[in-house]
Amino acid sequence: MKLIRLVFPFVIGLGLLYSQTRPISTYSIVALDEETGELGVAVQSHWFSVGSLVPWAKAGVGAVATQSFVKVDYGPQGLALMEEGASAEDALIQLLNEDENAEVRQVAMIDINGDVIVHTGEKCIFAAGHQTGNNYSVQANLMENETVWPAMADAFEKAKGGLADRMLAALEAAEAEGGDIRGRQSAAMLIVTGTPTGIPWKDVVLELRIEDHPDPLGELKRLIRIHGAYQHANQGDLYVEKGETELALKEYDKADKLYPENPELPYWTAVTLADIGRVEESLPLFKAAFAIDERWRILTPRLVNAGLLPDDKRMLELIMAQ
Repeated sequence: MKLIRLVFPFVIGLGLLYSQTRPISTYSIVALDEETGELGVAVQSHWFSVGSLVPWAKAGVGAVATQSFVKVDYGPQGLALMEEGASAEDALIQLLNEDENAEVRQVAMIDINGDVIVHTGEKCIFAAGHQTGNNYSVQANLMENETVWPAMADAFEKAKGGLADRMLAALEAAEAEGGDIRGRQSAAMLIVTGTPTGIPWKDVVLELRIEDHPDPLGELKRLIRIHGAYQHANQGDLYVEKGETELALKEYDKADKLYPENPELPYWTAVTLADIGRVEESLPLFKAAFAIDERWRILTPRLVNAGLLPDDKRMLELIMAQ
């Protein structure tokens, strides 16, 4: 009986079987933010769940994008070598020397010092290439044309904002140049902090994956915006814990403006206002939330027992009357 070769990735237990018979045609960027020390990887591909294969990063260490006929090992092994003290260049050269199929790989690495190196194997499918700059590398394979990676570099260098905004600009520029010759399917972005704690989940600033979508970059952009809203909301909660109410309300206002379509964020602003005695200010926010969904009204009395609203019958009546 003829054996059938696996040509798509599976996750089995803790091990990953990855395709080495079909290319994960991809454009990606690895970058370091000099001001914050954040490290990031962003990628889009015509391949399901590209975020489970291509992007790797560790706070205080480095970032890796491994693609083309993808060998996932370059990610964790590259980070391990950099953590042990190897530069990005030394780490990549060592792994390429150990790889019998290096000519079909495309791998970029950047370390915490901003040293960057990229390899595009001679057998990567046209159009394939890369470009490096100060604290970043952009790379692509199986693209519609050779203008993709220069456009990515130009967009990243000219973009304003944080690392997420600048990497997204690079991806959008790639798509504007034609992107993957087969189309688009998934995207991902991973950013780790510049002030590592040593606790992996605390060191992740942003981790978003669009597994399968007709417009993965549009969806990624939307989720970056929503992620920002919740960052402001979480910061507001921290200010509340410290008793710094005015600062908390400013953060909540930023969150509301970033994500106006979600009634939950202004609802919790209303709860905070009521809890500190500014009931009149809270009432319009409660009313708006209740008008969108009656379940917010049902939830509200339950907050008294949890200590999120005062045990004040008259105040609760006012709120519930909205």
